[in-house]
Order: sequence, then structure tokens, then C-alpha cells
Amino acid sequence: MTKAELLEAIAKGNPELTKKQVSTVVESVFATMTTAIKKNKKFSYPGFGSFEVRQRKARMGRNPQTGETMKIKASKTVGFKPAKALKDKL
Repeated sequence: MTKAELLEAIAKGNPELTKKQVSTVVESVFATMTTAIKKNKKFSYPGFGSFEVRQRKARMGRNPQTGETMKIKASKTVGFKPAKALKDKL
């Protein structure tokens, strides 16, 4: 599902809201989630799942074009763990 499809689906389910209002709400939700993950290192929504900051260790990798070995720096990423309720619906 793309962003446009998400906004369209929400707008259809809430005819009292314009697409612009729906877009503003969705953008606000994602901005708030991003801030929470950045500040608290975790964001969870019951019944859906949790997002958390995960550390990736430095490691050796290989350049696929040249085959040359290279060092990949340590980094942070966001991981998602689905809630049991979400897993059961799949």
C-alpha cells in the first residue's frame, strides 16, 4: 500500500474529513512516532506492534560490483516487532 492509497482508504472511511485533513493527521501521527522513537528509543501501539532503535555492529562486507572486501561501519536502525494480535490476523 502506498501513501496515496492509505490516505484514500482513510478518507473513504471518514467522509466528514477532506483528503487534506486526513493527510495532515497521518503526517502528524508519523511525526509523533518518529519523535518518540528518537527520544525514548521505542514506540509501541497495543495490538499492532512496537518499533525500537537497534544497533548494528561494524562488520566486513563485499562490494558486489568489484568483489572487494570492505568495512561497514556500525549504525543504528529501527526494528519492528509485531504484536500477537497482528500476527494472529495474518
